[in-house]
Amino acid sequence: MADVSSVRRGYLFGIAAYLGWGFFPLYFKLLEPAGPNEILAHRIVWSTVFMAVLLAVLRRYRFLREFVRQPKRVAGMALAAVLIGLNWFGFIYGVGTKQVVEISLGYFITPLVSVVLGVLVLRERLRPIQWVAVGVGGVAVIVQAVDLGRLPWLALLLAASFGSYGLLKKQLGLPAAEGMFVESTMLVLPALVYLIVLAGSGDATVGKTSVAHTVLIVLAGVMTALPLMSFAEAANRVPLTALGILQYIAPIMQLATGVLIFHEPMPPARLAAFGLVWMALVVFTWDGLRQRRARLASAANSLPAATAADSAPAATAADSATAQRTHQNPRDDREHERTEAVDGGLAGGVGATGEAEEVDRLGLVERGGRGRGRRRLHVP
Repeated sequence: MADVSSVRRGYLFGIAAYLGWGFFPLYFKLLEPAGPNEILAHRIVWSTVFMAVLLAVLRRYRFLREFVRQPKRVAGMALAAVLIGLNWFGFIYGVGTKQVVEISLGYFITPLVSVVLGVLVLRERLRPIQWVAVGVGGVAVIVQAVDLGRLPWLALLLAASFGSYGLLKKQLGLPAAEGMFVESTMLVLPALVYLIVLAGSGDATVGKTSVAHTVLIVLAGVMTALPLMSFAEAANRVPLTALGILQYIAPIMQLATGVLIFHEPMPPARLAAFGLVWMALVVFTWDGLRQRRARLASAANSLPAATAADSAPAATAADSATAQRTHQNPRDDREHERTEAVDGGLAGGVGATGEAEEVDRLGLVERGGRGRGRRRLHVP
């Protein structure tokens, strides 16, 4: 009963995380008349303050001493900070310029971009049906470009920056809270300089509009961190397959917000582009789930044979031979792991992109006691 209750709480945390991300357009709309640059600068500053307080309360500053002694890791985190800064700016700019529908398109295609990056950078392998899904997603971008008379650069910026950010964070291995603190700290100096210059020129809106507006600006840092922390709690309790499906709550809400609340146009060509993206996601998700079920069934069928082998007198010799073959050909294991990651694909949490990877690193994914191990998150 306790496990069932934990899973239920996990789903609630997951839904809360994606609802939070889905409501971001409405929240940032409330921050007007502040412009995108001012909002971004305040988001960086107050995220830094909030994460510093959080790490102080949790007493998790020790990682900094080891972190600063690793120049390559510092450089990687600096690049990650630039990528997430671009993503934040693109999102805020899109809300301010009434391009929320294009924002949602960007987050719909982010999983496809993440998979393509996995193929190009990590040499992961896709099955033919997965290539078809990626191709359909590419056609959707072309249809949108023809309709707009230009590339949907905002959608591509959001997808590319977030997909690259997730891939980079996968390599760096810093957890969510510590990672967000380092990234925001690396951006905080230029953000502070910008706010000082803005205030000196008399163009700052914070403190001049209303008390409520100032409070909302300050809370932008909290609003940045809370969905991530909710996601971390969800990742501790529910399968990543479920999170991979829940992830579409956010872009669906963003699309609905753009069309129904902000009254952005949805001409037939744009609707066709979204239809193609949804078709690609359905195909990719279905294929990932099918492959996962096949692997589980294969593992279940091999369990009785493995049990019998363990009780046989020749088990030790067989195990030694197997271990020797594995040692002689570790490439097969690496290829299997890559296939596992790609099969996880959209069904396994792509697009929670960076977040799932961070959650698995240094304490946000629950580790079991003796004999239980820890849960692994496969996110390309």
